[in-house]
Amino acid sequence: MFETALVALDLSPAERPIVDCLPELKRWGTNKVVLTHVIKVAYAQGAGYGHEDEYKAWLEKNAAPLKAAGLEVAVVVRAAGAPAAEIFGVARESKAKLIVVGSRGQNMVRKLFLGSVAREIIRKATLPVLLQWMEPTADATKANCEAVCKSMLEHVLLATDLSKHSGAAEAVAVALASVAARTDCLTVLTPEALKSPTALPMSEAALDAILDRITKSGGNGEALVADGEPVKTIARIARERECSLLVVGKHGQNRSARALIGSTAARLCEIAGRPVLMVPSA
Repeated sequence: MFETALVALDLSPAERPIVDCLPELKRWGTNKVVLTHVIKVAYAQGAGYGHEDEYKAWLEKNAAPLKAAGLEVAVVVRAAGAPAAEIFGVARESKAKLIVVGSRGQNMVRKLFLGSVAREIIRKATLPVLLQWMEPTADATKANCEAVCKSMLEHVLLATDLSKHSGAAEAVAVALASVAARTDCLTVLTPEALKSPTALPMSEAALDAILDRITKSGGNGEALVADGEPVKTIARIARERECSLLVVGKHGQNRSARALIGSTAARLCEIAGRPVLMVPSA
């Protein structure tokens, strides 16, 4: 399903934990990883320009353990004024089926801050994007982080609004269920939705249909209906059930979502506390 994964790295010390997580993608059907770094070329931002060989050597060093784990690895270093656009270009060239990025930075006030490049990738990607969650260690500096990615398929939570736009995410969750230990399906009904007498029974029936597909694929899990504000409710349930991966559809782009990360999927990246796989609508 995700035969080739493009991994966007900024070469900071915090990126190494992401690399350490990549062998697990073999369970996702990944056999090739493309490690990519884009040097941003702009006024006062092009310090790395002209040092491409050094960056390539850094990527090659990180490629070694991945090759030892049985993955085919390619490294790509580019210089561009628009890093996210260049990353999408590399993804097209390498025929990647998945883009992997990491969260960046953390403090007591805001649980997670996504760098500008990661934000743009999440907002504009037409491929599935896996956000690897980073937790601080030691003094919570950028150089002391660890990725929360161990056993991502131990307990998968599919969060769906049951619309046609979530069909692609549902299909991915069903496919992963065949190798996951457990896959639960969740939909969250807002107070407004609950005013309809048919909302609950229709949601339960739709979730049961997805769960049936999961069972037929060889997986197992539970159908869950909750009420409340979708993003906070999904994050809370994922935390309470100790889910190891969130799968969610990425859709609903509008003017505000283009300017900010405003969709349910992207907002989850700010508070999830675990990896999030965002799947664009077909």
